[in-house]
Amino acid sequence: MSIRICLLASGSKGNCTLLATEKTRLLIDAGLSRKETYARLAAVGEPTSVCDALVISHEHIDHVRGLRLLALDLKMPIYISPATRDALSWDPRIRAVELFTPGQKFTVGDIEITPFSVPHDAVEPVAFTFETQGIKIGLVTDLGYIPQVVKQRVLGCHFLAFESNHDLEMLKVGPYPWHVKQRVMSRHGHLSNNTTASFLADDFDGSAHVVVLAHLSETNNHPEIARLTAQQALDGRARGDRPNLHLASQGAPTPVFRF
Repeated sequence: MSIRICLLASGSKGNCTLLATEKTRLLIDAGLSRKETYARLAAVGEPTSVCDALVISHEHIDHVRGLRLLALDLKMPIYISPATRDALSWDPRIRAVELFTPGQKFTVGDIEITPFSVPHDAVEPVAFTFETQGIKIGLVTDLGYIPQVVKQRVLGCHFLAFESNHDLEMLKVGPYPWHVKQRVMSRHGHLSNNTTASFLADDFDGSAHVVVLAHLSETNNHPEIARLTAQQALDGRARGDRPNLHLASQGAPTPVFRF
């Protein structure tokens, strides 16, 4: 087996993930500029000249900033939901568009992709699982709470990237205007460290060898607070092995995880 996954960037300023096998290379979201996307790929030893598809989770700018230029440059198809496609100002030169329906699987190369709906303040936001060569990967960010469908979809993941956006107390006393704080804390905002920790303690099935905390706020969180909160939850579990815990960041790619 040769499966590689790397969160090239994760946070409110831009999100992009690479998933590659020997046959297929995907980018999930395009929240970095074209130049920065290529720089991050090169930094982890990945080619910048070819990609089989770009898969989009929702229309917020931190997930689509580089979509147009990357699509035109790499001439790759864009996989996107109909409502998300309609929410974007579309360049007519981008004609290779494949529409997916949340909850329905589709395949790109040797990777089976399942998009599923998540509660976030976008028109049709989704998270994803990816399955290839007997390995299941979950990428779950941008959601205000954890509904049952999310808990079910991530069962059996060998690799799980999961949002841990903010420390609630830091958010409350932080510099954001009150209406923004309300948005972040709402059921269509982002997950707090404590909410993610509760999931890891009570609903996570323990199958993942690697758990990556993702979409950490640079203003309303601190990496060590997020890490400690999640690690305590994992250490307190009565069942399952302890996964390796990593943090994704805005400023640099994660390690390239291999399966």
